[in-house]
Amino acid sequence: MSVAKLEAHLGTGHTTVSRCWKITRNDGEVLGFTDHDRDLSFDGVDFKAETGLTAMALQQGTGLAVDNTEALGALSSTAIREEDIEAGRYDGAEVLAYLVNWSNVSQRKVLFRGFIGEVRRTDGQFQAELRGLTDLLNRPIGRAYQKPCTAVFGDRSCGVDLDAPGMVTTAVVQDVPERLKVRFAALQGFDAGWFERGAFQVIDGAAHGLSVAIKRDVMLADGSREIELWQSLRAELAAGDTVRLVAGCDKRFDTCVGKFANGVNFQGFPDIPGEDWMISQPSKNAQRKSKRKGLNWIRP
Repeated sequence: MSVAKLEAHLGTGHTTVSRCWKITRNDGEVLGFTDHDRDLSFDGVDFKAETGLTAMALQQGTGLAVDNTEALGALSSTAIREEDIEAGRYDGAEVLAYLVNWSNVSQRKVLFRGFIGEVRRTDGQFQAELRGLTDLLNRPIGRAYQKPCTAVFGDRSCGVDLDAPGMVTTAVVQDVPERLKVRFAALQGFDAGWFERGAFQVIDGAAHGLSVAIKRDVMLADGSREIELWQSLRAELAAGDTVRLVAGCDKRFDTCVGKFANGVNFQGFPDIPGEDWMISQPSKNAQRKSKRKGLNWIRP
């Protein structure tokens, strides 16, 4: 990528430039778009023309101000599909915007790097808010002093390997009796409740690539398993679809030690006093005993 040659090209006054967008979705799929009238290719990505995707003016500032812009486009079955937006596959997707010399695509530079924010749909079109990287600085950081563990289950501070035996299994959906309930055949080697607060990740079918949290994991009388989800998938789940079930953690110290043998990495403070100790008062029985012994009792 030659930024200097692109700037020299812009300085000629007679330019052949266009904009390109590279979108990396949450499920790993990479899409490329351009507002040029023919397809362009670089960095192993094909940037498709005639997708109806255009960009509004980019607001950029110095310092820590958030760079913002928007992308407009038409919902197309071959490009950006409405069902994929509805399923949330573009939520938080990474976006790279380029200025490219379409006569020599090696002459290009990155105009914007960020994430997709709010997506609005109306009359067969979509409007996506693009947020710059400095928007991440608005998130709270630091540790909270509390009894439950503050680590994300399976991350570096937690240390539990979610790919280890006993942590994850794949299963085929047997039935979907309700929107939030999914049934499987017996899951051998996993106790009831093992996957509560874990992850429900769809591998194939219409909802492939989507993931939600597990609310309950119940073993039924016939030995089959019923998984209840905290929220419904934003795409259809059907019998025969394959899912990945990841063990769950309730963030308690006893669970960290007993279920995962990981107490050394526990990121909470199980012995921190609760709020009730702040309003506790001396026992009246102790006060009476002090008076009988001739001791002076000082009321706080």
